[in-house]
Amino acid sequence: MSRRSSLLVQMKSIERELICPVCKELFSQPLVLPCQHSVCHRCVRELLMPNHDDSLSTDAGSESSNPGSPRSRVPSPSMEKLDRLLRSGSISSPGWRRSSVTPRVTTFPCPGCQHDIDLGERGISMLFRNFTLESIVERYRQAARAAVAIMCNVCKPPVQEATKSCMDCKASFCNECFKMNHPWGTPKAQHEYVGPTTNFRPKVLMCPEHEMEKVNMYCEVCRRPVCHLCKLGGSHANHRVTSMSSAYKILKEKLSKSIHYLISKEDQVRTQISELEVLIRDTEENGQLAETRTCEHFERLLETLQERRTEMLRSIEQSRSLRVERLRAQVEEYQGMLENSGLVGYAQEVLKETDQSCFVQTAKLLHVRIQKATESVKTFQPAAAPAFEEFVLDTGKEELFLKQLSFSGVPEPPVIDLSRCRVYNEALIHWRLSEDSLPTDHHIVEFRKLGSEEEEESSWSASEPVFGCSTVLCDLTSDSSYTFRVRSCRNRVYSPYSPEVTLHTPPAPVFGFLFNEKCGFSAERLQLSKRRDSVESVAGMSLLLSAERVQTGSYICLDYIIGDTGISHGRHYWAFRVQPDSYMIKVGVASDSKLTEWFHNPRDTSSPRYDQDSGHDSGSEDTCFEVSLPFTLVAVGMGRLFIPKASTAAGDHSSRVLPMPQRIGVCLDYDAGRVFFYDADSMRCLYERAVDCSGTMFPAFGLLGGGAVHLEEFITAKRLSYM
Repeated sequence: MSRRSSLLVQMKSIERELICPVCKELFSQPLVLPCQHSVCHRCVRELLMPNHDDSLSTDAGSESSNPGSPRSRVPSPSMEKLDRLLRSGSISSPGWRRSSVTPRVTTFPCPGCQHDIDLGERGISMLFRNFTLESIVERYRQAARAAVAIMCNVCKPPVQEATKSCMDCKASFCNECFKMNHPWGTPKAQHEYVGPTTNFRPKVLMCPEHEMEKVNMYCEVCRRPVCHLCKLGGSHANHRVTSMSSAYKILKEKLSKSIHYLISKEDQVRTQISELEVLIRDTEENGQLAETRTCEHFERLLETLQERRTEMLRSIEQSRSLRVERLRAQVEEYQGMLENSGLVGYAQEVLKETDQSCFVQTAKLLHVRIQKATESVKTFQPAAAPAFEEFVLDTGKEELFLKQLSFSGVPEPPVIDLSRCRVYNEALIHWRLSEDSLPTDHHIVEFRKLGSEEEEESSWSASEPVFGCSTVLCDLTSDSSYTFRVRSCRNRVYSPYSPEVTLHTPPAPVFGFLFNEKCGFSAERLQLSKRRDSVESVAGMSLLLSAERVQTGSYICLDYIIGDTGISHGRHYWAFRVQPDSYMIKVGVASDSKLTEWFHNPRDTSSPRYDQDSGHDSGSEDTCFEVSLPFTLVAVGMGRLFIPKASTAAGDHSSRVLPMPQRIGVCLDYDAGRVFFYDADSMRCLYERAVDCSGTMFPAFGLLGGGAVHLEEFITAKRLSYM
């Protein structure tokens, strides 16, 4: 039990590495995503890919006969549950439509890194099961159940505790039962056995694309194991691969070095842990102190408000009393004007006086008073106004100020808007502020270059103060990854940093050119923009008339257009966008000699089947794939990008068809004689091939039917003046 207790303590320390980022529970049948993060099988199916009909799914209630198989089956979630998840907002994906009966979602953000994961047509069946992680989770479960031992599956009562588990028999045995079931000198004696376990994984990892083939190679581009069929004619035909043993040796050596480095820095790590614990204590104390001070500030505010409330209410009460007193005095005065009361009654009594001298003596003053009363009746005016307009309190500004009350005016952190960021010849970084945030004085953008495994990361560099919400960063190194972050400043107080984002620069310096309107340009079928940075193919009357010659064996050809600048040395990169609804467009490079042949030969020999790299399945294409030609073109159209067929390719075309990227990049290494095609947004290499660079090479584009190509615009600081 002491050994199990120590194992439990050891396993407990790595528990957070065994938690699924979606369900926050221990991994269950984890799958490895293309970004190398792992997610539970049920989480991918039920939460990220509802009702996905891949090869792993089956009717509800069915299960795989082999629970350790990478393709174990799980029940599909009900449509009622999916509808509930949709209404609650748990499912959010471009591929989901409420009106769809059987929605098919193949793209979702990775819960670990938030990068978009595209599983393609085969869905979950293309993902490997992470058996290593699954074994570690199983060992953790066993350590957590230290008081419950794994029992022998063969023993008759009383059952003994198991000491071994056979991976071939998929059962656990005590010592005696193991000897009886694996006699010496029999094939069973060669079975592989491990310590007691309930996790019986397959002995050999099989290729998910070719189910009967073992994986024996490692694709360096996709960073995943592949079989020989994947390399010969599958989706990895043009990728760089290495043997599994070599990959195992390299990765294990790197991992061992990294672990050894961390172990050698154990004292430093413990010191840093101690510093962090001190910071935790200081944070708790400072947090409590900040709470106390905040309460004191609000108590003083409440006291001030109470004092002002008392003073203002006293003023209102004094004014009210004075006005009421005046009005009551006026009421008494007016009551004296009534008959037989007050002033009028006194005057009536005076009128009864018969002695003239006495009457005159009294009536003189009385007459003055009567005249005043008469004038008061004629011009009636209340002694006080009943309205208290001068006592109306406007607290709108004060309420707004209190709502904006914050700690020393710290602004909220901005958020970098990846949808508007772009890295080309320079880096254009956009960010946004929260809708209810106060205006800021300026922003600071910081960036640093990420180092490789052999290099250390560089220190952060800061831009000049930016007074808008975007800036251009210059002088970035080619073929490198950079991390960016932004913070705002108001009244000399800086906000926290925004979440960091990582962008990759092009693999070579950006090559600037425009479309050439003089060399081979067909003004009848191609329309060029005024700036010569966009070209559009118009399927008009000329194309309709040329279709008559199809009956005689002629074919409609591509209309070629090239860049106005050639390349004769060095390494260069350019990018462009192909209009999504384009029918067929070929993009790549071609030498000046090949372009002369294309532009001067008759149209019949320039048909799509004439060129060996035309993209059609002609026989000549297979015979010349390995030959270095003076041109290389890749076909793009109808929302797809078509990889040219390898000389050993099988008849399956699905592995050669990729979704068309929003931006396509081309890199020509003239000195090395190679051309590369990239997804310009993720900088992922889609295809590479040798090319004969004996002459001057030009960016080349061929258009057929409706379609358009737009060259990527250079990023300059002038863009910020009108963005």
